[in-house]
Amino acid sequence: MAIDKGHRFGIDFDDAFTQGLVMVGEVSPDNEYQSREDRAANRPVRQRVDEVTGKRQWKVMVTDPAETRAKRASFEITLLADVQPVPTTSEALPGMRPIELDGLTAEPRVAGQGEFKYQSYVFRATGFKQAASKPSRSGGSGETAKAA
Repeated sequence: MAIDKGHRFGIDFDDAFTQGLVMVGEVSPDNEYQSREDRAANRPVRQRVDEVTGKRQWKVMVTDPAETRAKRASFEITLLADVQPVPTTSEALPGMRPIELDGLTAEPRVAGQGEFKYQSYVFRATGFKQAASKPSRSGGSGETAKAA
């Protein structure tokens, strides 16, 4: 049985990103290319629409802390939703927040050039989900543990 090119495989967030993801910046519309002539003629900017789901495309830059290669650690993820998705977590540093994605899919692709090609993935999600609370290091009382 053959799998069609462009097939999107559903994948659990924790399986794809074992150490989670860090969102860098904000969610923005994924707009179609607008030529200089289009801008000069004041044509409206059009947001891309996913051909499979019919939903608007939004993009967000993320960093995967588990990736050891610096060039592959940061990449864009496409969010598919009628309205702009809003992250459910607060910023850890200015412009950076840990996130978890809902409705995650992975589409295999070949990346690189010439003899330096490698397997990569295009990730898409339907939005953000509430990040699971991680157990605290101090034992749960909210206070810092002191050595005896």
